[in-house]
Amino acid sequence: MWRLKQVDNVLNQTISENSTIDPKKLGRVAVLMGGTSAERDISLISGSAILNGLVEAGVDAYAIDIGTNPIKQIMESEMDRAFVALHGPGGEDGKIQAVLGFLNIPFTGSGVMASAIAMDKLRTKYIWQALGLPTPAFIAPQNGEIPANVFETLGDKVVVKPSIEGSSIGIAVADSWQTLKVAYEQARVYDESVIIESFIDGDEYSVSILEDAALPAIKLETDRGFYDFQAKYVDGETRYLCPCGLPDDKEGELRNLAINAFNALGATGWGRVDVMADNKGNFYLLEVNTVPGMTSHSLVPKSARQVGYSFSDLVKKICELTL
Repeated sequence: MWRLKQVDNVLNQTISENSTIDPKKLGRVAVLMGGTSAERDISLISGSAILNGLVEAGVDAYAIDIGTNPIKQIMESEMDRAFVALHGPGGEDGKIQAVLGFLNIPFTGSGVMASAIAMDKLRTKYIWQALGLPTPAFIAPQNGEIPANVFETLGDKVVVKPSIEGSSIGIAVADSWQTLKVAYEQARVYDESVIIESFIDGDEYSVSILEDAALPAIKLETDRGFYDFQAKYVDGETRYLCPCGLPDDKEGELRNLAINAFNALGATGWGRVDVMADNKGNFYLLEVNTVPGMTSHSLVPKSARQVGYSFSDLVKKICELTL
């Protein structure tokens, strides 16, 4: 039987233990932010918040706005470890992790392989599918050709998304051939590989992962039809429910599923797993974020707050996982 109170008590005990770690042990921490992906602006906001949180926690931290020559920037920087706050291709896909690893610089979050796989939603779904973990049915068009049986196979409404992109960029819902073709071409602007998957009509949840534990789940409510970029970062009307309102056994099932999905990719440290529930209460995995957003709208800080982490506690804890 899943005992949420017991799990959350362990998390609270961990916070108490880690609060005594001297921030000087972390040395100089470079917060890597910006980058060149479509998520650059969000990364700058996340990185600035992380930097402020680390400084508030007493950590000797500074920012590096990653540009077109990250190897030179990192090699010229006198850092002891890196807090990766880069979103999207070039920062969340294993490339920057490979550079840091080659230079023997400890860094936050997942390693090269898990970062690369999680960034690729199609490969992520293949792994989950092979392991029997639930994810919406999908089609990956080849050579730019949308199969004629898409709606017959996936249902009357589908979700179209680029395989490699984050922050819901390039995602659209389609319910006709006309809207499907438009959504498909828009998604291909961000990546040649596009996924078309069944639309799950139900509630959306997000489960944050910290070390080896799943934090309390958050239920997302928006009037925009689905949790798109506008709902994530702009719309002040988006509702974040934590506690999420599920019975203990269902939230336990959800958090356990999130841990399994995270571990299946080899992800480590911290991250976030996004999940849909249909009207029968069945859960479906959407994606894993190995460098989740840390803006004022972001979900990881909201969830961590439920078990006693302030924002500065949280970013210091994530940094401590590199020791």
